[in-house]
Amino acid sequence: MVTPVFVFGTLKEGFPNFGTNAGTRMAGSFVTVQSYPLYLVGERHSPWMIDAPGQGHNVVGQVFEVDRAALARMDALERVNEPDGYRRVPIAVRSRSSSADAGITVHAYLKQRQHLADAAIMAGPLPEYLLEHAALYRRRAP
Repeated sequence: MVTPVFVFGTLKEGFPNFGTNAGTRMAGSFVTVQSYPLYLVGERHSPWMIDAPGQGHNVVGQVFEVDRAALARMDALERVNEPDGYRRVPIAVRSRSSSADAGITVHAYLKQRQHLADAAIMAGPLPEYLLEHAALYRRRAP
């Protein structure tokens, strides 16, 4: 069984945590059907897409089909079982090249709104996490 996962930050192809993403990329670029706020947060400049549909921008990213083992590794990286971790939630995305595309349901790693209240916002809201943002990113200390 595979799960489609929308990645908008460090798990994108060519970005710092792509090594954890063992999925198969679906062709093209995708954008969220609803707008979401995307910020760079804290000293590590981590990309946070906040679970606040209707705010921010339609966020650009990539979609990967991920098997159970790869999904477990991604969940661990995103700390889904930690109180301050991301939550893997279903959202709708569509092909960026077709505004007529009805969209597909995928999973995405979102931060809860309340986590943003105590966070140091370094940039955003952004429509897309770019390589220039990734250059500022610092991995979590072991």
